[in-house]
Amino acid sequence: MKLNLPAPAVALDVDAVMVDLDGTMVNTLGDFAEALNRMLADLSLPAIAPQVIENMVGKGSEHLIRSVLSHVGASNIDAIYPQAWQRYESHYLAINGQFADLYPGVLEGLQTFKSMGLRMACLTNKPLSFAQPLLAAKGLNGFFDCVFGGDSFPRKKPDPMPLLETCKALGSEPARTLMVGDSSNDAQAAHAAGCPVVLMTYGYNHGQPITEVEAKAHLHSLGEFKRG
Repeated sequence: MKLNLPAPAVALDVDAVMVDLDGTMVNTLGDFAEALNRMLADLSLPAIAPQVIENMVGKGSEHLIRSVLSHVGASNIDAIYPQAWQRYESHYLAINGQFADLYPGVLEGLQTFKSMGLRMACLTNKPLSFAQPLLAAKGLNGFFDCVFGGDSFPRKKPDPMPLLETCKALGSEPARTLMVGDSSNDAQAAHAAGCPVVLMTYGYNHGQPITEVEAKAHLHSLGEFKRG
């Protein structure tokens, strides 16, 4: 099935689509900031600014928490990590989606994929227990045939394993399965798995310009995808 992208004109022949969550479909920076700062308060540690957190997002919750603890000068991070994770998980589940918003064009893009009959998966490094309620809260869960989180497989993006396993679940060949993401993690995983990749320009890419990362296209909105 042909999926058209805007100029420079690109047409992708795909059977399925994998879509990242944080920074691609939902701006979750507010959720991260709220849950992390509640966690830090519980640990009697100083707060952290949302713009600092933004550069730490994308490599899974353990990396995020350890990066935050390091940034605020916590000592014995290995020792306090289990308590930090417990407090973060509790707070995140309590506020999941309350400080987050869909990016413009997300529903239009997903509806385009669905109207084409493409099989669809949400593939994120976010823990599955966080991802599924967020998708439901934002009215996105009905679009996806399957949802996989950062704890669904032994390895996370940028390793290609999650993409290859998701292709198996979708019953599609990697070369005909599009990865839609917002970071170099998504691109690196897609290149290694043999999947085409399209990157969104508004998400989280560890403070680096996403347009410098190789992809089939760099889009400003999921709504820019059109039927072929």
